[in-house]
Amino acid sequence: MAKSMLEYSKTVLQKVSFDARLFTHELKKAIKRLLPNEIEELRQWLLQFTTDKPELQQSILLLPA
Repeated sequence: MAKSMLEYSKTVLQKVSFDARLFTHELKKAIKRLLPNEIEELRQWLLQFTTDKPELQQSILLLPA
């Protein structure tokens, strides 16, 4: 079964989480590709994923309100 764009975006973000600048770049790309309901799911995932990564927490502000 094909991966959804949301799952693909999460995978990419996990792989680039070692670099905050690259993480931000990939997050911006994901926001452009995802549907509004997927962006909300991504927001929930990001809140959990970045709890122990303070250098990435700033990127949550890029998500639309």
